[in-house]
Amino acid sequence: MSPILVRPVREQLEHDRIIRLLQVRLKRKGDIVANIGESQTLPVRVGQVQLFPDLVLTTADRSRKLTGTVEVETAESVNHLEAMAQWAHLGRAKVPFHLYVPVGSFEIARRLASENHVNVAEIWTYHSLGDQTRFTLVHRSSPDTKRTPAEPRRASTDTKRTPAEAHRPAAAAAPRVAKRATPRPAAKRTAAARKAAPAARRKAAARTSRSAAPPAAKAGRTQRRK
Repeated sequence: MSPILVRPVREQLEHDRIIRLLQVRLKRKGDIVANIGESQTLPVRVGQVQLFPDLVLTTADRSRKLTGTVEVETAESVNHLEAMAQWAHLGRAKVPFHLYVPVGSFEIARRLASENHVNVAEIWTYHSLGDQTRFTLVHRSSPDTKRTPAEPRRASTDTKRTPAEAHRPAAAAAPRVAKRATPRPAAKRTAAARKAAPAARRKAAARTSRSAAPPAAKAGRTQRRK
């Protein structure tokens, strides 16, 4: 329990009952030590801060390596002070941090975790139906959550065209094709000369026909002129 929080007796009893249920439920994941009430058995150090989470998960071998922490909250303890004093530090540990809250407090818990930048591996809700207590997983962080958001991406040295560039429409390349297809000035003069060639050939043919006319025809034309 957080030292800044004093729960009502009824909520404290419910809180301790949930911790005992989870201690049995999570037994298959390794050794689990419960810090219930004044019984602070196994601390967890995060930086310079020493905390006593409700449940501490360790390996079953002799090394007793820390593998996770669990914090159980009641409606009274889902608040901004608890998020700053407990959740924020546990979220900075190198092991997953699991949070259990009442079913009606999930939205508040998620908002507090987001506002205080708490890295929560999983958020579970619980509610009791008679003698039974049901636990529901409602949030799980992605595997790459711990990656620094400000980490720069490595610049790519690949000069190949991207798929978007490879599938550009033909209209984008049209200006360059039109520019290459534009005829040069010399080509324009050649085309003009080709158009004028038939007329020149006709004139040359007329001159040739006049010079090749028979002498009698020339004399007849001369007499007419006289």
